[in-house]
Amino acid sequence: MPVRAGGNPGSNGLPPGGPPASRRTSLVPGITSLHKGGATLGFVVEFAFVDALLGNGSEPAPLADGAVSEDEALDAYSRVVTTVADRLSPSVANLRVWRRLGGRGRVEGGGSAVAITPDGFLLTSAHVVALTDRGIATLTDGRELDIEIVGTDPLSDLAVVRASGSDLAAAVLGDASRLRVGQLVVAIGNPFGFAGSVTAGVVSAVGRSFPTREGSVTRLVENVIQTDAALHPGNSGGALADASARLVGINTAVVGPGMGQGLGLAVPINQATRRIVAALITEGRVRRAYVGIAGGPRPLPPRLAEQLGRYHGVEIVEVVPGSPASRAGIRAEDLLVEVEGQAVQGMDDLQRLMDSNAIGRHLALRLYRSGRTIDVTVTPLELEVGRS
Repeated sequence: MPVRAGGNPGSNGLPPGGPPASRRTSLVPGITSLHKGGATLGFVVEFAFVDALLGNGSEPAPLADGAVSEDEALDAYSRVVTTVADRLSPSVANLRVWRRLGGRGRVEGGGSAVAITPDGFLLTSAHVVALTDRGIATLTDGRELDIEIVGTDPLSDLAVVRASGSDLAAAVLGDASRLRVGQLVVAIGNPFGFAGSVTAGVVSAVGRSFPTREGSVTRLVENVIQTDAALHPGNSGGALADASARLVGINTAVVGPGMGQGLGLAVPINQATRRIVAALITEGRVRRAYVGIAGGPRPLPPRLAEQLGRYHGVEIVEVVPGSPASRAGIRAEDLLVEVEGQAVQGMDDLQRLMDSNAIGRHLALRLYRSGRTIDVTVTPLELEVGRS
């Protein structure tokens, strides 16, 4: 039994004062002198007593109540990652696509995609299939299926393709809004064409945003997931999953000039992106309402926050001249707090409400301006590519 630092005398199982006189042990490891009647009979190799005092390095350190040993923690981590890999890898396909380059012919590219229905619909990144007219999806069971582009939405960097096959292992969609910083996530994709590669890490941050562009229109994708799971070229369009193997993100970008630097981004799977995916499957495109404002989250004044029971709104930082917002009298520095009675606490809330159903409708907006709330009515137009 190992002795713990600061233990009581005799707590090593030996009588106080050390071993009997007939069997005293030197402090030199491995050497014991035997005595009989005061005469030294010789030295023999003996480890037991020193091991009892110092330990032999093989025993685990004592654990605090409720603590998990290193082996147990590693086993639990490994079990989660391997379980996610086993369940989700069959849903992740390796995409090979051919892009048109004007008069210079075609060039081959690639990425990843995730099956979301058994009958062949796969979700990927829009930039993976940009300028693509054909491609092949390779599944983990060895099948190579031709794909066609169903719809792309560069402003969310999402696209849906359909493979010419059935009985695909569809991933279960999760909810990225439930993720917490530090939570374990697993990335599955095909970096550099190495199919079925699995990396793991944590959610490094939530609530990030990154800009996308289509023509002259720019848009911020909100609530992007930041992870330190290693991502490389070819991971784009692949899966980011939680510990229950639910799809919570589509890997889209690596930040910085290098690769695999522990700073990757994924488009979240949430209520807004589910609508985008549904529109891509049914209509092949995403229609958005346009009001002509730019803004960002801002804390509400204390009295207004107490009145509304929430703490943030959207500060209008720019109003496009001639836009629906301008015609409605909305000004820079207004605080937008509600649209049609629904709370607006960030640009993602506003973007979620500016879907195809809002086009041409008279929407009631509640603003906070100069210490008081005012109501205005705005009629959104359809966002068109090319609108500045």
